[in-house]
Amino acid sequence: MEHPIPSRILVFGGTGYIGKYLVQASVSMAHPTLVYARPSSPLTPPANLKLRDRFRSIGVTIIEGTLEEHEKLVSTMKVVDVVISALPYPKVLDQLKIIDAIVVAGNIKRFVPSDFGCEEDRISALPPFEAVLEKKRKVRRAVEEAGIPFTYISGNCCGAYFVNLLLHPHEKSRDDVVVYGTGEAKAVFNHEEDVAQSTIRAAVDPRARNRLVVCRPLKNAISQLDLLSLWEKKTGRSFEKRFLPDEELVRLSNTLPDPENIPVSILHAIFVRGGTVGFELGKDDIEASEFYPDLKFATVDDILEVFLRPGAPEPYRGNFK
Repeated sequence: MEHPIPSRILVFGGTGYIGKYLVQASVSMAHPTLVYARPSSPLTPPANLKLRDRFRSIGVTIIEGTLEEHEKLVSTMKVVDVVISALPYPKVLDQLKIIDAIVVAGNIKRFVPSDFGCEEDRISALPPFEAVLEKKRKVRRAVEEAGIPFTYISGNCCGAYFVNLLLHPHEKSRDDVVVYGTGEAKAVFNHEEDVAQSTIRAAVDPRARNRLVVCRPLKNAISQLDLLSLWEKKTGRSFEKRFLPDEELVRLSNTLPDPENIPVSILHAIFVRGGTVGFELGKDDIEASEFYPDLKFATVDDILEVFLRPGAPEPYRGNFK
């Protein structure tokens, strides 16, 4: 594939979980990259400050500001071509402020809102997760009503994140795993780097303008039971399965306080309802691994291999995307 002319790419949420992969992917493709981040303070976690320093060392421009600073947002928009948001769930509707600034700036060639998980326009979920999806839909509709060129990205399950969540590979003494539902529904696991690479490519690709890009290689659709079986073969260990049935997840989604009810609702949508595979792609939709065949998506086997190496990624304890 020919490399496109570099675009100046601005990332919101660039120091977050998926955001850091997006920034790294943008830099790797030689796009001048900017990150809009909250002003640092004595309360800023050391890991965040270290990440900012690492970004600066590879040529990333860090712009410190808040989403309430409309004029700063607009002036920042005026010097970039593409805006990508990786803001976490609690800040989903804050993207409306980004949209307002894009409209005023008037020069943005593409906006990628913060999706990256389940495809919100194609699935339904239990009420706590449905409320999250509805907020994301509201952002999409605002983008469309404003006439902003967009690309929507559905990354499905971030592979390293969900392997940590489902298999607890760092807990060497643990001999049990929780299986959600029957464990037979398939879900799509993609390496975070592949989702990021697909996002950056699509964000500057004229063919992906005003289209949905879904990261759904068939080889990466696997059930929890098959995932566990593969892990057992790789580790030579056997794990006790503790099943958390459909009705128990529904009960927890109804009784746990907000926002604790959201994760169980997400697990239900993905691993009971099969939300990442349960819909057909439309004729104008793009499946990333087929659209960019030179981008070789890591397989589930490849993702598991990462956890067998020294220095494997530690569990990420943050908000679900």
